[in-house]
Amino acid sequence: MDELRCEVLVLGIGNLLWADEGFGVRCVEKLAAEWQVPAGVTVMDGGTQGLYLLPYVQGAKRLIVFDAIDYGLPPGTMKRVEGDEVPRFMGAKKMSLHQTGFQEVIAAADLTGQLPEKLLLIGVQPEELEDYGGSLRDVVKARLDDAVAAAVAALRDWGFAVEARESKVGAGDTALGMSAYEAGRPSAEAASRIGDSRVLGCVG
Repeated sequence: MDELRCEVLVLGIGNLLWADEGFGVRCVEKLAAEWQVPAGVTVMDGGTQGLYLLPYVQGAKRLIVFDAIDYGLPPGTMKRVEGDEVPRFMGAKKMSLHQTGFQEVIAAADLTGQLPEKLLLIGVQPEELEDYGGSLRDVVKARLDDAVAAAVAALRDWGFAVEARESKVGAGDTALGMSAYEAGRPSAEAASRIGDSRVLGCVG
């Protein structure tokens, strides 16, 4: 467990394969690519791992989470939530199974007396989730810089020296990097994205 301990865990959760669901993961990807964080700060792609993230959360003194959250606000609206309010927003109006799972992670960490001392949720209101293989919509993608800047500001407020990299590293180096992922998607004409209503209407 000692190897999992850190001063700050910066966690991106969500699913890259479902359009705006990938916001949190894209945030940590961008943060890691463009900013150098000091020892003691761990930047992690949490994906949809749910309770598997519990030991990492238990090992952190402070936690920053990036996620797509249904705040009931216009698409692309970014909102910061701190402290005791975080679990409420992670569970209310959940959009997918990962939000329920992460609310359980926070509850379990609290129950075991190992909840991080500080919690910060940086979330954006999604525009589209029901698009398998889709990328972030423009209105959501436009908030990546703001979300990462909010995390950098929080880290600096907590006394951590975060410095901009002279050149980007890592981002886009794999098939799931944003540029490669978007470029590799077939056109709507080449691949059905919504299914055939004649078939779907017969299910059930």
